[in-house]
Amino acid sequence: MAGRFEDEEQGVVTRPKNERKLARPPMWKVLIHNDDYTTREFVVWVLEGVFRHSEADATQIMLHVHNRGMGVAGVYPHDVAETKVEKVRALAKENEFPLLCTMEPE
Repeated sequence: MAGRFEDEEQGVVTRPKNERKLARPPMWKVLIHNDDYTTREFVVWVLEGVFRHSEADATQIMLHVHNRGMGVAGVYPHDVAETKVEKVRALAKENEFPLLCTMEPE
């Protein structure tokens, strides 16, 4: 039963009412933006490597970004989203692409 735990000496003890439950952290969307220079292959590679999408899912997201101008690469807690955005920016710079990756609250 939720809210209860066993105590060997006194039997069942209930959890104090003022004990807080952990709240789910706010989630953030990581967005990939289309541009005229970054290759489709590079975007798929980033989606597979950084966001762990399958090749099929990465290709579908890349086509969505290409056709609509922007797409969601994933939804994560703030720290994870921030890390992924920075990783994409570093990879884009290293490979001389202007790929833009941003984040916004879900």
